[in-house]
Amino acid sequence: MNKGFFYYIYQKFKAMRNLFLFSLIGVFLILTTSCGGKYAATEKIYKKKASVFAADYKNNPAKVQLDKINIENREWIGSTNFGVRVPNYVVIHHTAQDSIEQTIRTFHSERAQVSAHYVIGREGEIVQMVNDLFRSHHAGLGKWGTNTDMNSSSIGIELDNNGTSDPWPDAQIESLLELLDYLKKTYKIPQGNFIGHLDYAPARKIDPANFPWDRLAEKGFGFWYDKNREPAPENFDEKLALRIIGYDVSNMDAAIKAFKKHFIQEDDDTSELDEEEKAVLYNLMLKYL
Repeated sequence: MNKGFFYYIYQKFKAMRNLFLFSLIGVFLILTTSCGGKYAATEKIYKKKASVFAADYKNNPAKVQLDKINIENREWIGSTNFGVRVPNYVVIHHTAQDSIEQTIRTFHSERAQVSAHYVIGREGEIVQMVNDLFRSHHAGLGKWGTNTDMNSSSIGIELDNNGTSDPWPDAQIESLLELLDYLKKTYKIPQGNFIGHLDYAPARKIDPANFPWDRLAEKGFGFWYDKNREPAPENFDEKLALRIIGYDVSNMDAAIKAFKKHFIQEDDDTSELDEEEKAVLYNLMLKYL
């Protein structure tokens, strides 16, 4: 046998060895990316649900929806003009829990049936838990303007905060501002459509409590009142002003309390507005017109 034959055998062995090593690396990567990790089980559930939704979107409605209509003359003719859900609001919450890890566990609970698109920790870390284009379960029952299903039209953001004595760290607010900037630009969300959970559900919720809404308004996320403002006119209609802003005025007591928690932020749980508070409401109403 000549040297060429042994060199040929050597090259074949080398190629097989390299193939074996690459195969091992591939198996390792698959296992670590799809089966390993702290949240492997919940990620598997997420992917399964997403695939079911994808199949629903792909299905021919004639076989899924039209068949439910009791009319013989029916057919499916697909349009070329359609899109996915696009959020038009952002609703900000506080978690009322002790850590971001606890909130993640809550949002993994099938029994709790609650979630949000994003959770922001005290040190500014951002965790996305639901695709922007999907409907998360964060708002519940409520009303803002004519919108009674905020889950279907909004992004929900939970801030890691116990809702009582917790401060709002700069790192957390700065990360929130970065996220809001991305959402506003991406989905063309109007300035007035950045609200709190307490605004949408004033009879049920108080979050986010003692929140720096003025800092957000300075960057174009929601409105804030002017330092130099005119007093409200003598015939000022508080109910009309609150409705123009977006509050559900079917329960005026709850609407006024929510307005004061958002904009006045003093230790006052009454449903009465003094002259200064009326001036604030009047000033804000003009911004929403």
